[in-house]
Amino acid sequence: MDYAKYIKSVLDFPTAGINFRDITSLLEEGPVYHSAIDEMAAFAKNKNAEVVVGPEARGFVIGGPLAYSLGIGFVPVRKPGKLPREVETVSYEKEYGIDTLCIHKDSIRSGQRVIVTDDLLATGGTIEATIKLVKKLGGVIVGVSFLIELTELGGSDLLKDYDVLSLIKY
Repeated sequence: MDYAKYIKSVLDFPTAGINFRDITSLLEEGPVYHSAIDEMAAFAKNKNAEVVVGPEARGFVIGGPLAYSLGIGFVPVRKPGKLPREVETVSYEKEYGIDTLCIHKDSIRSGQRVIVTDDLLATGGTIEATIKLVKKLGGVIVGVSFLIELTELGGSDLLKDYDVLSLIKY
């Protein structure tokens, strides 16, 4: 399916000079959203994934349905103060400062096969931090998937050691 035709581009959002790729227009189309999740599920199933991990917030919109489709669990990665149990944390640099992500320390078993997913791959910082969290807990990354990859921003350079599925590339 040509998923790109369901993505709306919004110029100068959130700031001047940015061409924002809005996934909500794809999510609004039930059969298209379903097809995208099915395609990601086939990728994850082929990797014998045992759990799906996704960063907030749009990673939940992809990761939750993906996990449900596969009949496996979903582990959220969140910002500090959002998870109630003991957490593992990773801080990473973003274009405009330092950010921190957290995962429950008991959410991944050592050796567990993990698919990491998000809506969009840009510079790769969030996904790289998410992968570090999974690895700290002993998880094995068997694949990484996205609805959209912005190739000119080079995020895939950080993922050379992993099998990556991007349904749309700009």
